[in-house]
Amino acid sequence: MAGPATPPPPSAPLKPPTPATTSKPAIPAPPAPSTPAAAHKPATPTAADRPATPAAAGKAATHTAADKPATLASAQKPAGPAARQKSATPAPAQTKADLPKADDGPLKTVKKPVEPLPSERPPGTPPDPWKAFAATSERPPGRIRRGLRRFFRSLVHEYAFVIYAGVLLAVALTWPTLRYPMYTLPQDVWDPSRQAWQVAWAGHILLTDPARLWQSNAFFPLTDSFAYGSSLLGYAPFGMIGEGPSAAILRYNVLFVLAHALLAIGGYALVRQLGAGRTGSALAAVAIAYAPWRLAQEGHLDIISAGGIPLALAMLARGHGWSLRRGLRPERRSAKWAAAGWLVAVWQVSLGFSLGGPFLIVLGLILVVLLVGVPIRRLRRPAERPVLGWRLMLTDTFGPLLLAGVSGLIAIPYFRVPDSGPAATEIAFFSPPLRSLLIGPAESRIWGAPHEVPRSSLGWPAEMGLLPGFVLYALALAGLAFSIWTLRQRLLLLLALAVTIVMTLGTNFYEGRWTYLPVFGHLPASLGLRIPGRLMLWATLLLAILAAGAVAEFVRRAEHLSEQRIPPWPGPWLRLATFVPLMLVLVEGWNATAHPVVPAQPAAMRTVSGPMLVLPTAALTDQTVMLWSTTRFQPMLNGSGGFGAARQAELRRNVETFPDATSIEYLRSLNVDRVLLLRSQSAGTPWERAGDIPVDALNIRREDLDDAVLFHLR
Repeated sequence: MAGPATPPPPSAPLKPPTPATTSKPAIPAPPAPSTPAAAHKPATPTAADRPATPAAAGKAATHTAADKPATLASAQKPAGPAARQKSATPAPAQTKADLPKADDGPLKTVKKPVEPLPSERPPGTPPDPWKAFAATSERPPGRIRRGLRRFFRSLVHEYAFVIYAGVLLAVALTWPTLRYPMYTLPQDVWDPSRQAWQVAWAGHILLTDPARLWQSNAFFPLTDSFAYGSSLLGYAPFGMIGEGPSAAILRYNVLFVLAHALLAIGGYALVRQLGAGRTGSALAAVAIAYAPWRLAQEGHLDIISAGGIPLALAMLARGHGWSLRRGLRPERRSAKWAAAGWLVAVWQVSLGFSLGGPFLIVLGLILVVLLVGVPIRRLRRPAERPVLGWRLMLTDTFGPLLLAGVSGLIAIPYFRVPDSGPAATEIAFFSPPLRSLLIGPAESRIWGAPHEVPRSSLGWPAEMGLLPGFVLYALALAGLAFSIWTLRQRLLLLLALAVTIVMTLGTNFYEGRWTYLPVFGHLPASLGLRIPGRLMLWATLLLAILAAGAVAEFVRRAEHLSEQRIPPWPGPWLRLATFVPLMLVLVEGWNATAHPVVPAQPAAMRTVSGPMLVLPTAALTDQTVMLWSTTRFQPMLNGSGGFGAARQAELRRNVETFPDATSIEYLRSLNVDRVLLLRSQSAGTPWERAGDIPVDALNIRREDLDDAVLFHLR
């Protein structure tokens, strides 16, 4: 029988028994939880000193399983009879360390983890009708869509607008080249006619018989006759389109305009890559492409076509992560851009060695700087990222090898061509004096007439009016003191400019003994490197870089000044002031180039086959005859070029009395079958009456055509 119930401590008030406790007097009630009255007791035991209450048990349930032996559910479970009897006996004293620690923070309720709803329907159930309204993931774009997006984004890129502006500016500043593009040629009808024939021949022979590339239909029966001038092989793909003189004239005029556009685009890309802003780069592009001295070269497509030089340099600088303003940044290198730069350099050299030869020397100097500078930088900064990387190293190995190989193959026939005379004598004849740098050509609308008197004092005015522009001079001079380039960079640019001008003077600087002659004097005349004034391209390029630095600094200060305005951008007058130098350079490049009409092709040139001689023949008119032969490309003795002048002069002396026995025998020795006399062209020449002389006793046959007389020698 259970003993009497143990009375509660005196400090705790007695709680009246509940009906459940009165029904079972033998089992005492469990001790009641602490009441508000107990909270006012002076010496209240701490949480660590009193047994765990249900609330404390619930609170302790938030601890880990190692700290709480009982959960909230077990703490709130009603105690059984054995438990009540055990609780009636005094519990042994517990130490502070034996009691679970209670959190003094607010009470927290334990929430059971909510199980996620099933994401898939059980098998066999019908599909969910609401699934059609659920959000679906967007389908990624395919290759075509990505390609179209990339294409349309490229149409609004900075360089896309540069191309648009470059082409439009070229059309405007070379006008009226495209006004009658099938009937007129810029500057004159002589050299442009020959170069139009060169482009047509290259395209024609590469499609029909590539092995005979250098054995052209002109200068028959001489070999390597296509090397008597700059080959313009880079334009051969254009020569594959169309046939006849009209197509050749149209092709030449389009290439003439595009050559100006490409030079402006390449100049912009180079100066922009060096670190100048848009306005400074635009000024440099216009100054390079439309410098007044270049107007005298409008009849030489190989000299006008210089756009590959700055473009290749810009691509190579971009591929190596180099900028004049920011230095070398290996993280921005790209082997693809470097490879494109070497390919553009190959294309530029294929147009001719007049500009390609100096360009090869510049590229060689760049390679020397790379070979010396890269190991030094690697030794000084071993922890940095490698300057080149294996992809770029392969590109810089195979790129120069390809360039050297193609250049060597093209140069082989030029070394086989007979030389035109002593190199020193020819270079001295074409070397310009220092004052020529201040004299504009006759084709300049601004400086042509004012400089007529000083231009007449020059030995060869067509190649010695080398004014790059007085505005460009002024801006470059300002760029020496006011520029975004550092002082060291400006001094290096000035030094390079001085070296270039000394080379441009040829033998007029200490007779060229230590400048031009050691570099170019030993090369054959057929390479076109005996005219020092054409190096003015490099001087113009350096002047444009200095001028771009000054303009970019002016624009930078204008933007800094406008930051204090509201709104913070340049006002219309300040913005207009930044374009004043550009407008002045454009005005100074305004041309007055003539565009004469090309003589129409005689009908006989479309029907007569060769080998043949066309009379009259002269150094200038033969260039038009070469253009007329682009319909059939029949072999003919006619031809004009500075490197075949001696043989052609002998030919004209020997046929001056045609038709007679001596001239006929001479022509038969050259395997010539026919002689075509053009009546419309023979007035005032030794052959004016040749069509009326009887030929029965000469064992030849004469055939009268509508516009010509054809003599059959066999």
